[in-house]
Order: sequence, then C-alpha cells, then structure tokens
Amino acid sequence: MKLSDFTFDLPQELIAQKPSGVRGEDKLMRLDRLTGQVSHYAMADLPDLIESGTLMVFNNSKVRRSRCYGIKESSGREQEFMFLNQTSAGLDTWRTMVKGAKKVKGGNTFRFADGSVGSIIDSEADAGTEFRTIHFDQPLTEDWFERNGHIPLPPYIRREDDDTDSERYQTVYAKETGSSACPTAGLHFTQPLLDRLKAKGIELAWVTLHVGLGTFLPVRTENIEDHKMHEEAYTVPQDVAEKINQAKKEGRKILAVGTTSVRTLESATDENGLVHAGTSSTHIFMYPGYKFKLVDQMFTNFHTPESTLLMLVSAFAGREKILNAYKTAVEHKYRFFSYGDAMLIQ
Repeated sequence: MKLSDFTFDLPQELIAQKPSGVRGEDKLMRLDRLTGQVSHYAMADLPDLIESGTLMVFNNSKVRRSRCYGIKESSGREQEFMFLNQTSAGLDTWRTMVKGAKKVKGGNTFRFADGSVGSIIDSEADAGTEFRTIHFDQPLTEDWFERNGHIPLPPYIRREDDDTDSERYQTVYAKETGSSACPTAGLHFTQPLLDRLKAKGIELAWVTLHVGLGTFLPVRTENIEDHKMHEEAYTVPQDVAEKINQAKKEGRKILAVGTTSVRTLESATDENGLVHAGTSSTHIFMYPGYKFKLVDQMFTNFHTPESTLLMLVSAFAGREKILNAYKTAVEHKYRFFSYGDAMLIQ
C-alpha cells in the first residue's frame, strides 16, 4: 500500500492545542467496524456502549519530563533533547531524539540546567537519523528529570508546556514512569468514569508500554511495507495475562484502550490466541492486511495523516471506513490528536 492512501484533509483549527476544560468532557464517536456506521455520543455515555463482561485493557505508563535543554559548551547555543530510554550502559547513558540533529556531532558536550554535563557518543546506528546517544557525568534519576525536564508535548501542539500540562498530559491511573509521550486515549478517563465502568460489570486491567517518540516520526517510504517500525518496551503482569486468557475462554470481548495497549496485547499473544506474561519489546507494525489475534474492540483518539497509528486503526476497521469516519469527524468539528476527542471502534 502507498503512503498517500492514508492522507486526509484536516483544518488546522481542529488540531487541539489545549485539553478540554474538564477532563472527560469530550465528544465520542462510535464506529461500527462491520458496517462503517458512525454515531455520536459524549464520553459520559461510554459505559452504556460497552457490553457487561467486557475486559478493558489500559496502558498505565507514566510520562517522564523528557524534553530537556542543554547549552552547547563550544558555542553557548541552546539545544533541545527528547530523552527516550537509558541504554544497556546504565543510567548515565541515554538514547535521545535531537532537534536539528545534523548539527549535533560526536564529542559535542552540553551543560544542563543543574550543571550536569552530557557528551555525545558516536554511533553507527545514529548516523543520518534524529537520534543521538549521550553520556553524562552522573546517573540520571527521575528526580533529575523533574528538575531539568519539561512535559514532552507532541510537535503538532505549537506552544510551550505549562502547569496545566503537568496534570492533563498524564492519565489519572499513570503508575510506571518511562514514556516519552502520553498514551493519550487514556486522557479521557476520570476515576468516576472508571467506577461507573466497573459498576456496569466491565472488568478493568492494566499493562505497561513505554511510548517512544518514534510514534511521531514520519513514514518516509512511499510503500508502507518498507517502513521500519520503532521499538518499545512493554510488560504484561501475570495476573493480567490470566484475566485476558480467562475472558477469551469465556467468550468475553477484549477492548484495548489506546493503540499502545493494542500493540502490547498483539505482541504478547501467540498464534493460538494465548497471552503470555512478562517483559519484552516490540516493533510490531499493523497496517491493512494484519490479522488481529486478540483485540476485539478499540478505544482511541483521532490520529495524524500518514501515521503508523492511522494505519493501525485502518487495519482494525478498514481504511475506507476509517477515512469516511474521519471525514465525518471533520464535518462535525471533532477535535483531533492528543488533546482531542475520542473514538470507540466496535
């Protein structure tokens, strides 16, 4: 398939630059993936749209304050880094995505707000990419990121982060720190809504996938099959694997909240449809033609044109049905992307 098969017209004013006034007070579109029929609701209606006995799986990864600015010691120029993950070398060596990476060379040193210094390490894998490995003169703890970092808002939010984002660009159930971007489908949920879901007889479970900034990297190949997917670490707890396998055995639906939960579940499921517990990593790439092994329903946001996320939901519901639904969303002025409205695909 071609990259151009996954484009659509989106007015700039529909790209949400701020969260809604109150968490959870967003629009909700329901898409029937068999018929393509679209219907319109509010997030408050969600428990009424989900069958009792359904198992909903959420991603409880917590966003790290991973956007950090260093001063290049040789020039005094400010440089933006987005920290992804530590390398096997330890807490003092990190993989980063760098703005204007061509100007950041091996051996360059940068001083950060607290006085710590990081040096760029040459890497064959980094050559010609946005990525750089940086070695520090001290281990970087979560406290270091709290002191030096900013909320890593995605590039289509064209403003600096503020105090609102510290709360709103984080799910209410975030627990395991490690994401460089928020698993944003979860931003719509409040504790009262989670309580209502449980009261309806809907089972809730949590997995962890730490979202990497590869999520926002453009697909640069015209044939999408040639695209190399980024890798992300995930964990499926033993009790959650048992819950999912029991639900499947009993014929109950599995509803994944967010594309990150979908990626986790499909990666942890074998060809017989059995979910395995444990920690691993995945570079799974789902586009039309992919056969889902586990997930029956999906709750998600509206995604960017030509993105791997749009390809994933197209694999789940069909490209034409998704693009038709997106066209309807534009006509009804739904808000798009991370701080936007939601879609339930059943």
